[in-house]
Amino acid sequence: MRFKHQRQAASIPEVNLTPMLNVMMGILAFFVMITMLLTAQEGVQVELPGNPDTAPSPPPDIPEPLIVNLTTQGILLNQQPIADTQLEEQMQLYLAANPEGTIALQPELDVPYDRVLQLLSQMSAIGGEQVSLAID
Repeated sequence: MRFKHQRQAASIPEVNLTPMLNVMMGILAFFVMITMLLTAQEGVQVELPGNPDTAPSPPPDIPEPLIVNLTTQGILLNQQPIADTQLEEQMQLYLAANPEGTIALQPELDVPYDRVLQLLSQMSAIGGEQVSLAID
């Protein structure tokens, strides 16, 4: 008896992806262009400097701040040791001469923080909002 040769398993047809990718890229480009056209471009309005006669005047001179240094040895004002009572007087004189001036407390890193807070609160009682803590 003769047997017919069975065919080998049918080969799987190849799928050509190039046309599908072309269509997908076209759709992507379409959506990108539509999105770009639909979004409103917003910018920041900037006034360019014009005539120097119309330029705003510079701000008034701000006085140099009074810097108080706090070290482990004590309080320094203009690199000179000073007592608490003298510091109070100097601060009041500075604030009377410079109402817009500021006073900065600049402590060393070795000084305990409770001492910094104590002196800062004493200075704030004298200078109010014009007293600040300076950090490096």
